[in-house]
Amino acid sequence: MQKDTRHTIVRLLSNIGSRREVDQYLKRFSSVESTRFAVVKVGGTILRDDLDNLVSSLSFLYRVGLFPIVIHGGGAQLNAALEEAGVETKRIDGMRVTTPEVLEVARKVFQRENWRLVEALEAMGTRARPIPSGVFEARLLDEERLGLVGEISGVDLDPIRSSIRAGHLPILSSLGETPSGQILNINADVAANKLALDIEPYKIIFLTGTGGLLDNYGRIIPSVNLAEDYNFLMSQDWVEGGMRLKVEQIKGLLDELPLSSSVSMTVPEHLAKELFTHRGSGTLIRRGEGVVRYDGLDGLDRERTAELIASCFGRPLTEGYFDKKPFYRVYMSDSYRATAILTKENGIPYLDKIGVTDQAQGEGLGGSIWMRMKQENPKLFWRSRVENPINHWYFDEADGSYRDGRWVVFWYGLESFEEVKTCVDAALKMPETLVKQEDQDV
Repeated sequence: MQKDTRHTIVRLLSNIGSRREVDQYLKRFSSVESTRFAVVKVGGTILRDDLDNLVSSLSFLYRVGLFPIVIHGGGAQLNAALEEAGVETKRIDGMRVTTPEVLEVARKVFQRENWRLVEALEAMGTRARPIPSGVFEARLLDEERLGLVGEISGVDLDPIRSSIRAGHLPILSSLGETPSGQILNINADVAANKLALDIEPYKIIFLTGTGGLLDNYGRIIPSVNLAEDYNFLMSQDWVEGGMRLKVEQIKGLLDELPLSSSVSMTVPEHLAKELFTHRGSGTLIRRGEGVVRYDGLDGLDRERTAELIASCFGRPLTEGYFDKKPFYRVYMSDSYRATAILTKENGIPYLDKIGVTDQAQGEGLGGSIWMRMKQENPKLFWRSRVENPINHWYFDEADGSYRDGRWVVFWYGLESFEEVKTCVDAALKMPETLVKQEDQDV
């Protein structure tokens, strides 16, 4: 890719996030071997209803020198084609029973959808190679019950590597093939997971209509740190059915992959924002790491904590910081890359510092610490400078706020006007705890 084209694309990406964020992620993705950047699973519904945004987002990645491996389904199109052909079909345990008549239709549908995506990419100047079969070696799963449904026994990566070496995006369908040449029907999610296990990509991306995992209010959950959040999620009544199964499957997949691998779920239109900004646009899921709660400062590595805060804010803590405050709880990630430090003021927890390194922001560690802290502290207040770029998130998380000069005081869980007034007054009187005043202090 020409240097000026890359520069233009990076500048465009900066419109969805800071230039620093974009450069950070682009450098990280570019450092990975081309075949190990990302596996992108595209459902048939996306191909049918959102092809333009899909092609635009994949072309964007291609123009910054990234080669996602795309594997698509076609269930919606297959349903329509079977109905049109008058071929009856049924499902057992969620799997389509595949008779020879069904498979004949399926082959045509998957090949057509594969070529349709390739042609749309080529029309935008993005070189793409159709690979409708030949990657997944398979055997019959249960011929008596399911017919020509396959179980993957091996993955041939040569067609994918050849495509990327030639500068083409590899576009795969999920059909498998036995050693004797019999084509078999394979679930696209299963094929994407098996492909990811063999490639060990940096990213596994599921493009969906919902844009991510949804909470009980229908809002997208921005990040899931499985080490910290999995048990909590699975204990919630609203995590059921397809969502529960999806979380379990993703955990099983990530448990078998390197810690550097992660899963993103988003819509095609927002793929670049999900990949190149800390805030993202969908749901980021990682194996992650645990969060330790210290009651007071006992057991806390003060030196590493001070280094973390200095790294996050670009300035060190004031001298004697750890000796001056009534520390209540400290939440710290295992790696000392994210923390929330709470003191107790007038009997109510006060968030004195929350610090998350750039890399940890991209991994969702800050969100995990916030969730844990909020679960264990039903009342909390804190302050933030008015120009702090994450105030929009604080406004979403808080029950209320009060602005006075250069500070905004936030709170949740406070029960009376007197409690709010006491906390606001206490927050505004807090002394500076960082050596040099700059853009933000929380």
